[in-house]
Amino acid sequence: MNYIELKCKKPTNEEQLEILIADLADLGFESFAEEENHLLAYIPDKNYSDTFLAENKYLQKQHKNNLLSINFIKEQNWNAVWESNYEPVIIKKRCQIRAPFHPANSEIEFDLIIQPKMSFGTAHHETTSLIIEILLDENIKGMKVLDMGCGTGVLAILSSFKDAKNILAVDNDEWAYNNSLENIALNNIDNVEVKLGDAGIFANEIFDLILANINKNVLLADIATYSKLLVPGGIIIFSGFYTHDLEDIKSEAEKSGLKYQFHKEKNKWVAVVFSAS
Repeated sequence: MNYIELKCKKPTNEEQLEILIADLADLGFESFAEEENHLLAYIPDKNYSDTFLAENKYLQKQHKNNLLSINFIKEQNWNAVWESNYEPVIIKKRCQIRAPFHPANSEIEFDLIIQPKMSFGTAHHETTSLIIEILLDENIKGMKVLDMGCGTGVLAILSSFKDAKNILAVDNDEWAYNNSLENIALNNIDNVEVKLGDAGIFANEIFDLILANINKNVLLADIATYSKLLVPGGIIIFSGFYTHDLEDIKSEAEKSGLKYQFHKEKNKWVAVVFSAS
């Protein structure tokens, strides 16, 4: 996948930096990197046009002086990037996410192998690690699980390792779809089905557990759909948004009959758990 990189002047005020990131995330920018004086924001080029920024009056009014340059980032060999920079991630001393070239750890309860075809979904990001932390403490044995926005398939794979009965992993990006298939094979799993699509692909399927690590706007648009896919008493875990977005997510979830249980935070990112009534 090709990306557009937006280079911004980094606000010195932490609150203003958070606002800038949140506003860009609302526009569909999926990932951010901070340099000493700059913020780099990334959006798939298919979601960007030459008039994208100019037509957004709010962004121009609030952040015009911060917007510096636009760069086209050609599809890369993410495996090479991964191998040169990646270290295994260990979460709660129970789950390791590693590349195929890293050694297995016999002392770890869940040892997951992830070979990325993109730069996201490797558990280095707070949203993925937060969901994993919650998932590690949940008893999901025998459950039917939906992993929306599956990325590398890491959450679906962990669900299989934790004895979920069967898992459906869904992503609207073809690279993520193919990467999930590869990682499922690497982990010798046979109870995960992968589909290319979004929340509109479901018919009469019902799930005990839904994992949705997607940006705020997509979540808000699809929460009502997700709530209809849950069995009574089923659990849904949302992530992909910031602390200051939590109230919006809670409000929309409660409108759809979901009951707030708890949430966890890390570096201003959030994962929140709801149950179906």
